[in-house]
Amino acid sequence: MEPEPKTAYVEELEAKVATLTHLLDVTKTLNSALLSPNARVDVLLNYLMDAAAEITGSEGASVLLWNQNTRELFFAATTTVPTTGNKLIGKPVPLDSIAGTIFREKRLIQVDDAENDPRHYDKVDQETKFVTRSLLGVPMIARQKAIGVLEVVNKRQMPWVDADRENLMLLAEEAAMAIEVATLVTQLQKANAELSELDKLKSDFIAIASHELRTPLGVILGYASFLQDEQDSAVKAHAAKVLESALKLRRIIDDMINLRYLKQNPSDLHREPVKLSELVQDMQRDLLTMTEAGQHTITLTPVEEDTLVYVDRARIGMAFANLLSNAAIFTPGGGTIRIEGRQHNDHEAWISIADSGIGLEAHELERIFEEFYQVEDHMTRRHGGLGIGLSITRAMIKAHGGRVWASSPGLNQGSTFTVALPLAR
Repeated sequence: MEPEPKTAYVEELEAKVATLTHLLDVTKTLNSALLSPNARVDVLLNYLMDAAAEITGSEGASVLLWNQNTRELFFAATTTVPTTGNKLIGKPVPLDSIAGTIFREKRLIQVDDAENDPRHYDKVDQETKFVTRSLLGVPMIARQKAIGVLEVVNKRQMPWVDADRENLMLLAEEAAMAIEVATLVTQLQKANAELSELDKLKSDFIAIASHELRTPLGVILGYASFLQDEQDSAVKAHAAKVLESALKLRRIIDDMINLRYLKQNPSDLHREPVKLSELVQDMQRDLLTMTEAGQHTITLTPVEEDTLVYVDRARIGMAFANLLSNAAIFTPGGGTIRIEGRQHNDHEAWISIADSGIGLEAHELERIFEEFYQVEDHMTRRHGGLGIGLSITRAMIKAHGGRVWASSPGLNQGSTFTVALPLAR
């Protein structure tokens, strides 16, 4: 038994389903492309134009965009004439043309006889040797603002139908969204590139400036040390002041050099098993060489010899040096600094540096790890530095897979900084 022939109604439904399926495919393709970090406006527009021409049964399509600077509507993409259409790219069209009217009035315009329409801009046809017979165009609107026009030309089987108008409006919305998103992605990529360049310039400047400052500073330190050996008490006193200021300046320069460690990459570390006892002894040795620690009592709690931590010895040493310097600077003469290390559990060891210094208020315990944050007011503070030592310490320790935190009973009651580091396996 032969199947019954399809009725016109069934054929119409099948055509609608095919069109809706095509529109859905366009949406999926656009969404996928827009999620890509390399989304390109021209590729997206070409895809949309092909879809617009196919769905409306037209010979070609074009996208015209508004240039905010020149106040012109220009051809951004076209499939109207495959061989010569590229000549149109960038060409402006008058605002009293058909496309210009669509843009200005933000409404759909249908032209069944373009050659006899006074708004038709026939210069385009002359340049491309193309004859525009009919045209259907809709505005592309983003955030309630017209940004361009999507048009299809020369319907193969006239007349234009409601489905053509509805589908072209849908595609214009897709086009507007694609342009907005792709433009934002491009702007973001440009901003990121500019930030990267700015960051490089900053790093280069800091490296050059710190290097240039170190040379004259070395001379100042040398002469100040030499003058301290003089018998004249006035000269010795002046030399001591110069030496003290020069040492403060050297600390600032060291901070500038260490700025690069604020973004410590774990892959840059060269980790190895290190005895916790050796690490604590290194800390005691470093503390004894610090000028600020000269009048402090330093105690060291014995550490088990077989406890191993997995660290980059040089980098973790820098992190602890910042903690030790912090304790020495903020502990008045005659105070105490205690270093303790122990295995906390099966996974990590804890190292603590406790001092009897100025202490911290509860709301400062986290803020002190922020970049360039100073506990003291910048106009009245007595202690120098850029306020990045603790930030670098946290970055270093975090890169090791560890943690660092501060605790304090309150002002003038001392502080304790505790570091948790992973054990070596």
